[in-house]
Amino acid sequence: MALYLKLFSFITFFMFVSCRSNERVRSTSGADSTSVVLTHAKRFTVEQRQGYKILSLKNPWQGASNVSLDYYLIKKGDKIPDNIDSTRIIRTPISSIICMSTTHLSMITALNEAFTIKGISGTDYVYNRTIRELIKNKKILDVGYEDNLNKELIVRISPDLIMAYGIGGESANYVRKLRELGVSVMFNADYLENDPLGKAEWIKVFGLLYEKEREADSIFTYLSGEYNRIKELVKNNSRKRPVVFLGLPWKDTWFISPGNSYVSQLISDAGGEYLWKDISSDVSMPFGLENVFLKAMMAEFWLNSGSVNSKEEILTIDERLQELPSFKKDNIFNNNNRVTKEGGNDYWESGSIAPQIILKDIAAVIHPELFPGYIPYYYKRIR
Repeated sequence: MALYLKLFSFITFFMFVSCRSNERVRSTSGADSTSVVLTHAKRFTVEQRQGYKILSLKNPWQGASNVSLDYYLIKKGDKIPDNIDSTRIIRTPISSIICMSTTHLSMITALNEAFTIKGISGTDYVYNRTIRELIKNKKILDVGYEDNLNKELIVRISPDLIMAYGIGGESANYVRKLRELGVSVMFNADYLENDPLGKAEWIKVFGLLYEKEREADSIFTYLSGEYNRIKELVKNNSRKRPVVFLGLPWKDTWFISPGNSYVSQLISDAGGEYLWKDISSDVSMPFGLENVFLKAMMAEFWLNSGSVNSKEEILTIDERLQELPSFKKDNIFNNNNRVTKEGGNDYWESGSIAPQIILKDIAAVIHPELFPGYIPYYYKRIR
């Protein structure tokens, strides 16, 4: 029954979004005023100008410093103002899009615009059933990856926009190659947000692109309200803060998320104490396996343990890991409860627009007494 209610709540959330999907709402803000109110996102701003909007992205790829990219959102049919970079113009509302990451799909789907997706980089890794059906029926095509883009296919699709992402300085070259195809390209830096609600607030970017600002704001208001309700419940009722560590080693190296990261914030809001909470960094940090092992002896819970599904798989990596308290107490929980046979993980897809569910999952794992009968949605226990 608990699982049914949780799934019903999840489905109701998206029905709530879809029922408003036919509205096309444009901002009526005056010149030089802010048209979108942001509460958590730090990587983008929106400014209303006379007849268009400026969407500004701040440091939109890992390692970027003092980088700001402006995109000009101009309604289809409206005159293009003078002195605007034509390569940064996006005509709205967009009616076709290529997504270079599956993490963008859930926000588009939440706005009931899945039919506008014409291409995806890595269709095998899609989890959403509706989108997988569109892929099966050749309504959505695989456009390849950064170094192996199917340029002819992209030109044939001729989308209104390609939604790209950056993982380093080389991203500028990758996006330049896409722009050379004659289509509009913009970065999406949601994955660089350190706040779970900041990441989810990127739904407002898609709201601008589809001219569905009101729907996007309603979605964010709903999920942020749920997130904060769960956060306060845990804060007011938990008696301890269990220590948590993350990940899995690759050979002899364990890449650690810093204490100022998205997942560290989730753990803190869920009433846990992240093992590396005092370390600040813009990127994951490589540690030796032995150093992590010694520190992890202090942790009660082990989360996000790679792609493993059993303790036996962990032991094939290093048998010493069985000495960890979290291993002995069966306190290993992985975020791969919803995975396709091809490897698509819904945690990275719909999870980007459902931080409140991820928060409840983690809180229920480390504080089960607060959520009796709750069955995690994205997480499962590793035995």
